[in-house]
Amino acid sequence: MQFHKYQGTGNDFVMIDDRTRAFDETDHALIAHLCHRRFGIGADGLILLRNKPDFDFEMVYFNADGRPSSMCGNGGRCTVAFAKHLGLISSETHFLAVDGPHDARVEADGTVRLRMIDVNAPIEAGVGEDDVFLHTGSPHHIHFLDPEEHPALAEFDVYGTGHDIRHDQAYDPAGTNVNFVEIPADPAHAWPVRTYERGVENETLSCGTGVTAVALAASQRGATSPVRLQTMGGELEVSFETRPDGGFANVWLSGPAVRVFGGEV
Repeated sequence: MQFHKYQGTGNDFVMIDDRTRAFDETDHALIAHLCHRRFGIGADGLILLRNKPDFDFEMVYFNADGRPSSMCGNGGRCTVAFAKHLGLISSETHFLAVDGPHDARVEADGTVRLRMIDVNAPIEAGVGEDDVFLHTGSPHHIHFLDPEEHPALAEFDVYGTGHDIRHDQAYDPAGTNVNFVEIPADPAHAWPVRTYERGVENETLSCGTGVTAVALAASQRGATSPVRLQTMGGELEVSFETRPDGGFANVWLSGPAVRVFGGEV
């Protein structure tokens, strides 16, 4: 089986051209094996690119645990770059993902801009005073760090605290992704973000739907579109429009999407 490895700000994926529908998507053990960083190729998730009527392609995403998952923003951007590598698209595309249709554009410098779904206004998460929740194609709990109560984000226990919130009964039974945010002195500066991802069950270097959620929540704390987000794997940008009801429309996630290598397994 031929595969390609892509990464978007360190969020990495095994990409498979499955237009022939030869891959057994019910073999969750195989998917988990391919994503394993010791015994497989190694990735945060696996993505199948398939044909879909009325669309340029369909993106089918699986978490590193082998299970189908909700939308992955960086994965979507990498799938767009993969489709361009295969010659299926030029610079613009219209494709289908698990949360519905998406538009995307590949810029001349390789930046991939992905239009996300419209998002409802943030709601209080019920876990802490500095916590909100948004669904940006995937569920995201966001915790803004209070510098008087917490260490800096670089020293924060993302794994331990993220694991606890991910499994909090408020998010039963599916759980949630968890983002920790350091509020910059100037809202126009990049907002540092670290994310614990369900399905990976660990911190990832970046999360596209996560930084999207953070950018939208940060708009209530002084940030204005476009918002820059600094992840462990690099910088992303989110632009948006605010709706009269407090929700968000015309949401775009932008950043690099890079082919790392390809091979066969």
